[in-house]
Amino acid sequence: MDLTAIRALIADDLRATDLLILDRLQSDVVLINQIGHYIVNSGGKRLRPMIVLLAARALGYQGERHIELAAIIEFIHTATLLHDDVVDGSEMRRSNETANALWGNAASVLVGDFLYSRSFEMMVAIDRMRVMEILSHATNRIAEGEVLQLLNCNDPDTDEAAYREVILRKTATLFEAGARLAAVINEAAECEEQALADYGLHLGLAFQMIDDALDYGASDADIGKNLGDDLAEGKPTLPLIRAMQQGTPQQRALLREAIEKGGAERMEEVMEAIESTDAIAYTARRAREEADRAIEALEPLPPSAFKNALEALADFAVDRPI
Repeated sequence: MDLTAIRALIADDLRATDLLILDRLQSDVVLINQIGHYIVNSGGKRLRPMIVLLAARALGYQGERHIELAAIIEFIHTATLLHDDVVDGSEMRRSNETANALWGNAASVLVGDFLYSRSFEMMVAIDRMRVMEILSHATNRIAEGEVLQLLNCNDPDTDEAAYREVILRKTATLFEAGARLAAVINEAAECEEQALADYGLHLGLAFQMIDDALDYGASDADIGKNLGDDLAEGKPTLPLIRAMQQGTPQQRALLREAIEKGGAERMEEVMEAIESTDAIAYTARRAREEADRAIEALEPLPPSAFKNALEALADFAVDRPI
């Protein structure tokens, strides 16, 4: 089952989610409408909303709250993108100019704040304290992950455990929250809620690991951003960490300097060091392990096409060509 088939399985739910997103983006402040519509419609896969929708259907949910939750998750994700691009000084995302490149940092940050606050308005409308608890905790963890990543920037001594903690909070937390919420609105058994939460967590880790590998093993067109952005920002992601471990003394010195100073001036030499070690293959293996754990976590769920789609989504996360 490929991504097209997965999307077809929940086509009506996805359309309803998109309509709700567009409706709740509305503001009488024109700039909010412009930036909000630009970033939401800029070609994202809607992966996080898809997890909410598929997980809810996998449990046999027949209501409409999953549509609201999918939209909330997408708003939170979009807000983090707006803020991340300002922090990172990014100029390209999803093969388009970033909002901060077009409208400036201040406007991007403030519209990100609007999306966060709008998502909390929508949470309140659901009127479930458990929903508020999960999502408020998730947004707090995401912020912690961003700060941890900032602390690790330009630090060549960052190890794999520290890297994993960053991506667990920064990326996997929202995947986990979305999957868990599907169980909460369905009032599912505790074992099913935990199964979905574990699925989301491991899927998020796998997805981010492959994203980080793509920064060194793909092309600008494939990843929709500038190749080498992570290195330019001094981010010690898993491919760099592994290359530091496996490289020659000369390569380790080169990579240490590249991380400490940031910038992509020596990108060609860095790429040679990464390619001469098993850094990309190792990152892909670690991602595959996380995807397999995500699939295993779904065992308590009853058989269905939606469960199959969740499993296929885990495969998709790691099967993207590097």
